[in-house]
Amino acid sequence: MTRVQLALNVPDLDASVAFYSKLFGVEPAKRRPGYANFAITEPPLKLVLIEGEADRETRLDHLGVEVTSTEQVTAATDRLKEAGLAAFEENDTSCCYALQDKVWVRGPGKEPWEVYVVKGDAEQMGKSAALDTAGACCAREPAPVQSLKPATGSER
Repeated sequence: MTRVQLALNVPDLDASVAFYSKLFGVEPAKRRPGYANFAITEPPLKLVLIEGEADRETRLDHLGVEVTSTEQVTAATDRLKEAGLAAFEENDTSCCYALQDKVWVRGPGKEPWEVYVVKGDAEQMGKSAALDTAGACCAREPAPVQSLKPATGSER
């Protein structure tokens, strides 16, 4: 199943989990310290909640499209590059408590988008090597608006 992902930095994870459980009628698919995600069937959505600072409002962390295979990530990478969008690949990376293959691009407003496949569970939160080290996917602090850097050979 392919579905859109919305990752939010939330000030109160427990309150957000309670709200989104009621809103979508499902419990989180994964819950870890400072992190929860929902695999919502209807509408098809992967909702990721990342606990941020208590005195901030909910903010966008990143957007994504979850696919079912590495081949789909590779096809998306090729399509994005052919379309003239800078694409930054990460394979076998740990992010959001999952082992993933992914490709990143930025929208015109600098919003980070990823196309990714979850290959397995991971014990740590992890972060994206394709983003500047000051900010990352699934960071507890929102990533600053900066340019993506291509992953080096050791990060692929």
